[in-house]
Amino acid sequence: MANHKSAVKRARQNKKRYMRNKAYRTRLKNVLKKTRMMIETETDKAALEAQLKNAERTIRKICSKGIIHENKASRLVSRLYKRYYKKVAQVS
Repeated sequence: MANHKSAVKRARQNKKRYMRNKAYRTRLKNVLKKTRMMIETETDKAALEAQLKNAERTIRKICSKGIIHENKASRLVSRLYKRYYKKVAQVS
């Protein structure tokens, strides 16, 4: 346990940030899971594109807050679109 006043405050801030970042990471995982599932199962192209836009928006937002690195965000978005276009090519 922290003994100094500044260390107590720092521990409190770290806990608060940890919980906030954990929520963002959980949201990211859920969005990725939902989008991947929709790409595999969904046949409605409009709904799929809307979900992709939502996923990209969420990923970029989390990246802008510094929860994940910019390169990771780009990689995640790229892989989602790659799956999507592969699925569209199979259907056509």
